[in-house]
Amino acid sequence: MAIEVSLLTVFIAALITAITTGLGAFPLMFADRVSTRWLAVGAAMAGGLMFAASFSLITEGNSINGWRTLIGIASGLVLVVLSDRLMDHLDTPDIGELRGANARKAIMIVGVMTIHSFAEGVGVGVAYGGGEQLGVFITAAIAIHNIPEGLAIALVLVPRGVPVWQAAGWSIFSSLPQPLMAIPAYLAVSAFEPFLPIGLGLAAGAMIWMVFAEMMPDANRDLSASAVGIVVVLAFMGMSALQIMLPH
Repeated sequence: MAIEVSLLTVFIAALITAITTGLGAFPLMFADRVSTRWLAVGAAMAGGLMFAASFSLITEGNSINGWRTLIGIASGLVLVVLSDRLMDHLDTPDIGELRGANARKAIMIVGVMTIHSFAEGVGVGVAYGGGEQLGVFITAAIAIHNIPEGLAIALVLVPRGVPVWQAAGWSIFSSLPQPLMAIPAYLAVSAFEPFLPIGLGLAAGAMIWMVFAEMMPDANRDLSASAVGIVVVLAFMGMSALQIMLPH
């Protein structure tokens, strides 16, 4: 009976982390008009948030096993490049009002952030394997950390015409692997723990590619190089400050 309560606790905790991702879309409810300049600012801000998240993932992975983290980064790069080339040869399905290049970009960022969520789900499960107090701390950290990640997704979707509520839904969708992975990771901590740095590195590699291959070209299209640099650094600082304040 105790293990059932524990499993329920782990599942609910990971589900909460997924739901909080959707909160990141709501600041964009006040963005009534979207100019090309706003699109560029959003891309730069999303890039800064994702780059800071990648840095955090690599740091966390290196603290466990640096070589496995590097393997993960290389795997993430290969995976995202192959996915990008595959989409170039296939007709990109429409997403609501998004078609063509906009739909492709939406699929890419949601896909990359979904990959990221697998590692976070394993992290929640492994943390609860170390005790309930550690699990609560890690869950709180990931839940708060997911809000700006949801904002990063919304900054790509909303300026391209996706309603805020749909962007919030896609943000939550990208985090659904968290409750799905938390349970098996909790039940088999010893089996999952060695793969955690690989998962963290894989997510970081895919996100870094996304920043420089997709976000930065969009930002540079309608902003000066200096303005892009300022927005990226400020977004990076904001995410980093949030991570510093979170429990470890």
